[in-house]
Amino acid sequence: MDPKIAARMIAVLALGAAMTAAFMALRGNGSQDASSPRSARPGGEPAAIELARCRDIGMAAIDDEACRKMWAKNRRRFLGSSRPATPYVAPSIENDQSRPLPSGAKNQSHPGTLTP
Repeated sequence: MDPKIAARMIAVLALGAAMTAAFMALRGNGSQDASSPRSARPGGEPAAIELARCRDIGMAAIDDEACRKMWAKNRRRFLGSSRPATPYVAPSIENDQSRPLPSGAKNQSHPGTLTP
């Protein structure tokens, strides 16, 4: 057997074994210990069950008060804010271009032009 072919076969087998081990480690066996960060997070199992219920009922969840409360709680937990979000309102800026100019007056934004 050619040494190059044998080396390639060993490399492929090693890569396959490494990928299998990584997959099994990421998949886990389903049990977590008490010191796991996932179990220490607030809003654990009951919140996940309620969010799954809201997901499963589809568009009817928009009118469901429990779903709206759970979504708000989940947003606060995710965004890390203890107060409700306030919508951004842009300040009103008076634009000189929005006011009509007197007849024959020069437009200051483009000197030398007349407005109709």
